Amino acid sequence: MHLHAEPGRIRRRAELAPGSRVQILILKTGALGDVLRTTAILPGLRTRYAEAEITWLTATGAGDLVRHHPDVARVVEADPKDEARLAELGRELAATRWDRVLSFDDEEPLCRLASSIAGTGTDGVLSGAYLTADGARTYTKDVAPWFDMGLLSVHGKEEADRRKVQNTESHPAIFARMLGIEMGEPFLPLPPAALAFAAAFAERTGLHDDGPVIGLNTGAGGRWESKRLPIERVTELMNELTRRREGRLTFLLLGGPGEEARNTEILGSASSSVRLIDGGVGNALLDFAALVSRLDLLVTSDSLALHMANALRIPQVAFFAPTSAAEIELYGRGEKVASTSADACSYRADADTSTLTVGRLAAAVERVLP
Repeated sequence: MHLHAEPGRIRRRAELAPGSRVQILILKTGALGDVLRTTAILPGLRTRYAEAEITWLTATGAGDLVRHHPDVARVVEADPKDEARLAELGRELAATRWDRVLSFDDEEPLCRLASSIAGTGTDGVLSGAYLTADGARTYTKDVAPWFDMGLLSVHGKEEADRRKVQNTESHPAIFARMLGIEMGEPFLPLPPAALAFAAAFAERTGLHDDGPVIGLNTGAGGRWESKRLPIERVTELMNELTRRREGRLTFLLLGGPGEEARNTEILGSASSSVRLIDGGVGNALLDFAALVSRLDLLVTSDSLALHMANALRIPQVAFFAPTSAAEIELYGRGEKVASTSADACSYRADADTSTLTVGRLAAAVERVLP
C-alpha cells in the first residue's frame, strides 16, 4: 500500500531563511539524462539558500554529469543495486544534520536510504520518496505533482498514465514549483581534457570545413525501441537537408554503446552527396558531451544527448513518440516534433513513429538552424 507522508513521522518542510547556511542532500541516481536535467534545480536552490552546501548522491558512472557544477560541493557515487554500499552510505550521511533531503528516485533501496538519512521526526527535512515504518514506498505531499505521474503514484498506474498524457508542464517547471524555487536550466561544465578531445577530433576530421554542423543522435537505449527514428528515415532526412542547403552542410553521427551496428548501417546507406562524419559510439561521457558542444544544431531522440544539448545551450530539434514532449523544456533554443498518432506518450516500446516524417523534421531544422 502506498501512502503519503504520515503527519508527525516526517517533519513538515521548515521555512529556512533565505541566505542562511544549509546542508542539502540530493538523491538522484539515474538515468543519465534524468540526472543531468535535474541540475536545473541547482540555480534556484542557490538563489534561495545562498550559503547552501549541496551534496549529490548519484549512480556509479554518472558523477561526471554533476561533479564540475559550480553549485555542487560534493559528489558521492554508488551502485543503486548495491544494498550493502547504500547501507554504509546511509550511516555515513546520517552523521550530517541535513536541512533538506531531496529524494527523487523511487526504487526501494534508494527509498530506504532516504529514510535512513532523514529519519522520522528528526532534524532532517525530506522531500521525495522514502519508506514508511512498515516498509512501504511512498512520497511526501510536496512532490506529488511529479510522483503522481510515475510508477509510485498513490492513484494507481492507470490514473498516473492519464496524468502523464494530460500534463502540459515541463520537468524543470514542475520541480521549481514543488521546491518553491525559480525555474532554472541544466548546466554541464566541460573540463579542459574533454574540450581538447573535441578540438582534436574537429581538426582531424575537418568537422567545421563545410557549412553548419548538424548532429544526428537518432537512436536510443534498448528499453525504448520506438524512441528511435528508423534508419531509412535518417538517410532520407540527410538527403533532404543536403538538397535544401545545396550541399553546404556537415552531419556528425552520434551514438552510445550498443548502437555500433545501427550507426554502421546509417554510414553505409548515406548518399555520396551527403557529408557525414562518424563520431563513434565508445566515447567517454564528457568527451561525448564535448562533441555535442561543437554542433550548430542537434537532431535527437528523447535521450541523454537531448539533455546534454540543453545543458550546453546547443539548439536542437527533438522528436518524440512514446514519451512526453510536454515534459521536455528546450528553453527557446529549438523545436519539438511530436508524434500525432493515437499512442503518442503511451510509453509503449512499439509506439507508432510514422508521423515523425522527414518533411516535419526538415522544416523544423530549417526554422531552428542558425
